[in-house]
Amino acid sequence: MALFGNDKKKKAADQKPQEPAAPKRLIPEDSLPELRKFFDGMQESVELVVFTDPRQNTPYNAFMESLCRELAEIADKITARFLGLDSPEAKLYEVDFSPTLLLAPDRCRIRYLGAPLGEEARTLVETIMRLSAGKSGLSQISRQLLQELEDKRHVQVFVNPSCPYCPGQVGNAFRAAVERPDLVSAWCVDSSQHPKLADRYHVGSVPHTVINETFSTLGLLPEERFVVELVTLRPAEELMAEQRAAAGVQTPGGYPVKEVDVVIAGAGPAGLTAAVYAVRSGLSAVVLEKNVIGGQVAVTPVVENYPGFASVPGKRLMEMIAEQARGYADIHEGEGIDEVKVGKHVEVYTDKSVYVAKALILATGASWRKLGAPGEDRYFGFGVSYCSTCDGYLYREKKAVVVGGGNTALTDALHLKNLGVDVTLVHRRTEFRAEKHLQDALAASGIPTILGANVVEILGDEAKVTGVRLLGADGKEQEIAADAVFVAIGLNPNTEIAQELGLNLDANGYIVADRAKRTSIPRIYAAGDVTGGSQQIVNAVGDGSTAALSAFEDIAHPYWKKTRPA
Repeated sequence: MALFGNDKKKKAADQKPQEPAAPKRLIPEDSLPELRKFFDGMQESVELVVFTDPRQNTPYNAFMESLCRELAEIADKITARFLGLDSPEAKLYEVDFSPTLLLAPDRCRIRYLGAPLGEEARTLVETIMRLSAGKSGLSQISRQLLQELEDKRHVQVFVNPSCPYCPGQVGNAFRAAVERPDLVSAWCVDSSQHPKLADRYHVGSVPHTVINETFSTLGLLPEERFVVELVTLRPAEELMAEQRAAAGVQTPGGYPVKEVDVVIAGAGPAGLTAAVYAVRSGLSAVVLEKNVIGGQVAVTPVVENYPGFASVPGKRLMEMIAEQARGYADIHEGEGIDEVKVGKHVEVYTDKSVYVAKALILATGASWRKLGAPGEDRYFGFGVSYCSTCDGYLYREKKAVVVGGGNTALTDALHLKNLGVDVTLVHRRTEFRAEKHLQDALAASGIPTILGANVVEILGDEAKVTGVRLLGADGKEQEIAADAVFVAIGLNPNTEIAQELGLNLDANGYIVADRAKRTSIPRIYAAGDVTGGSQQIVNAVGDGSTAALSAFEDIAHPYWKKTRPA
């Protein structure tokens, strides 16, 4: 739900998205009917309390006040109060930053530090509705886990407006605060609006979540994993390993067994399309995604080569595909595959269930390839990033190096330039591999480029990246000062399951599949980036449909069974 205009085509370097103007109206007229209908379902009133100080963050103050006024005008059950940092209420609620928004402070402890720009505005609307209904929207398992909580939890989620993962993590924190208002407080902190607080926690990548000052995590977590870590203040992987060790088994036991025709591993464009085609063919299907829905496309700033869309944000494209797929199949976010056994049936084991299936489609995609340079792992999340969409906003008016020479690297460099980052592009080859239109755009942008040089070390101090050391083809080294390094040198296929099954892989580690997307083991199919090739969205979609149709054909007519003579 788009609350206010966001013209993504206006990305010139002189644009200042970090300093929003205060237009007469933030919410477009064409969005008002949808919002009014949405808010018609409100049950209890929700008060928005805005604190501002004219000496701090003036553009954001105006934005926050305008947004809350307009929301109050749309719905009778939304009220808004506007107070100063010198007010008694500010002292009562310990508010010392402008702008700060408190939601229903008489009933919960949820607040925004900084105006909710971008997708965070949608989280605001959803949270208002949850508070009005008095329902968190958490799964039954998450609610049960939170009932075990005995001590207070203070959650701070650091975000920026362009991050596609941040609203999901903020949603996790806010839902927990709605469920346990007695013990959980949740703050959404815009890192660019409140750099002092972000610097205190060394925020170099978002979403960055801090709980009780002692536990922190990077990235968007599946809801139930977030709740587990919120309650225990420990990484979920450690707890799962301990549970399995205590049980003395390698695979989870005691979990429900579910029968399904096709299990699909991965919820990117290939996996979601496979789900649609499988169910439309008459098969039952479940999609298992160990991380979050969308894959690499969800963090692509703008997709310009998908048929039917001249330009569409990658996250929005994946939301539309996922919404369609949910109409056909169950999609389990945060449920990864632990083990697969192939016998009479294909048995798929997760930490929650055992699926007995007739076929398995591997659409596990690919992950960012690392440089392998010293300092890369040490400074990950503190200046080293693989996602310019997620973290670029943090480095406006700072220096960054983009490493790579393909489409992704050039797109990242242009995106950072448009955000106001002082960016330099470094590529180990003497020529770029990106499409011509991207090379032309790069040349027109004036972005400095260094060709024929390898990054041999990422430099930093105790807290963050300070630069990179390069080695040129002539054997000479040079150092470049930088606050961030964005690595865009390609992808590695996620083939852990394929390797354990013994599927044939090619020389580059990708799953070998024929034109029908069949692998070397009958009833196992592969689709999308995990099979290599050009790794384009349209190809992944085509692979997914082909794999599903092949599974349908093979379940009906098993090609591997030899016909016995009469």
